[in-house]
Amino acid sequence: MSNRPTLHTVLSPRLLDLYDISNSVVVIIDVFRATSTIATALFNGAARVIPVDSVDLCIQLGKSTGGITAGERDGKVIEGLAYGNSPAEYPRSFVEGKTLVLTTTNGTKLLHKALHNGATEVVTGSFPNLSAVCDHLLSQNKSVFLGCSAWKDRFNIEDALFAGAVIEQVKEHFTIHCDSSLMAEEMYRLHKNNMHRFIRQTTHWHRLASYGLEKDLEYCVTEDVANVLPVYHNGDLVVKT
Repeated sequence: MSNRPTLHTVLSPRLLDLYDISNSVVVIIDVFRATSTIATALFNGAARVIPVDSVDLCIQLGKSTGGITAGERDGKVIEGLAYGNSPAEYPRSFVEGKTLVLTTTNGTKLLHKALHNGATEVVTGSFPNLSAVCDHLLSQNKSVFLGCSAWKDRFNIEDALFAGAVIEQVKEHFTIHCDSSLMAEEMYRLHKNNMHRFIRQTTHWHRLASYGLEKDLEYCVTEDVANVLPVYHNGDLVVKT
């Protein structure tokens, strides 16, 4: 039993420094909506997604790569960028073969922090690519950190729910002594059959639904509709082959 790899859930980027993540796989989770959008764009044939944390860099990389520049702050497309952070904006007919340069508030920050802290591999996860994430974690035999992007460092429910969904599928193969993982799994188990109803109570739902994004948010908690594994490689998120 004891030679199993460990699994922990990190409920906010602010908590990441409390863990030794070296030699581990870190799953970046930003359900509403960055990691849902990343999976969707790559599933629909985007060549790569470049995650950046500043708008200026996003614009600059858009020019140098000929890519699509995308990003939002507080649910609105940022001035100077062409598109937003909605999965619905990236159908195959639009995104296939293209580079998407994406700036987001929470997910990108956590991704760069995980790399800086020595993660062996960084992948991104959300409900649309749940099975791809779980299959990958089971194949690696490495310790795992499920990293919730949260909202401006404050806990949010939807990212923890996804962590719980992963834990439910992989827990037999890991040693898990972690209260945040226990909470995440229990919460997912309690609400997995009424997910669309439950997420309507979240802070983020209220924040984004006021911009008319309900359909987006329901898509973001729908399992396996964009089932590819985005993996970070040399500055890009690409589909793990």
